Amino acid sequence: MGGPTPLPPSFQARPFAHGAPKLQAFQTLRQDRRGPAHRKPESDRVLLFGLHAVEAALANPRRPVYALRATENATHRLGPLIAERGLIPERVIPKDLDRELGPDTVHQGVVLEAGPLETVSLDDIDANGVLLVLDQVTDPHNVGAALRSAAAFGASGLVLTERHSPPLSGVLAKSASGALDLVPIVLVKNLAEALAELGERGVLRIGLAEEAEATLEETDIVRPLALVLGAEGKGLRQLTRERCDRLCRISTASALASLNVSNAAAIALHWARLNPKDA
Repeated sequence: MGGPTPLPPSFQARPFAHGAPKLQAFQTLRQDRRGPAHRKPESDRVLLFGLHAVEAALANPRRPVYALRATENATHRLGPLIAERGLIPERVIPKDLDRELGPDTVHQGVVLEAGPLETVSLDDIDANGVLLVLDQVTDPHNVGAALRSAAAFGASGLVLTERHSPPLSGVLAKSASGALDLVPIVLVKNLAEALAELGERGVLRIGLAEEAEATLEETDIVRPLALVLGAEGKGLRQLTRERCDRLCRISTASALASLNVSNAAAIALHWARLNPKDA
């Protein structure tokens, strides 16, 4: 059926670097006697798969890259970036990657062993933009999809909790379709404290909750802005709610038309982009 629709060209031109780590030298992995399907990355490495995720990682000069396993078609598609990075891809067939990643993984014929990007702090992101904040959202598909929306609608960053958030690799990266290397990600130990800090900086903190009386559409939205969403089922935690300036819901056609967190994030980010106002 093919891979996900790529992000608009305007969001693919310049990758974001999480911090400013020095590029590490290319390292050749020692061949495992059991073959490439059974090799595992070292502890300081992450696996990225899927054409868009790997393409964005290769295009990000501050993403360390170490080894690439790809089919002939994937190698041809990524050829210029592979050459620019000085990588010598290991030629594989799809079944090799199926054995490595699992038969249900949509790898699109390519796996990249890379280094993690250095995370950033709230001080490192655009203080006047729109932040997306996720309160203990653990599903990597949802976080990846929300990250993709953050890139598409020009969000200045994504805030996640260090605990109860998925790894910034693998399924999340595939679902983000390249946005992992485009959008700044801030990992915080205490979300309530981070929201309090944003409030002190004059950021309007809007929490999305299905039971809220006010709708997002009738709420005055100003920047800087933080859109705060909770995990499906439990929603926003109590302390997170208390740190929000307002609680809003997205109006839907019926009470049964509930939205998952990634869909809600996309709608909220789009609405914020349509109604830019400075505080």
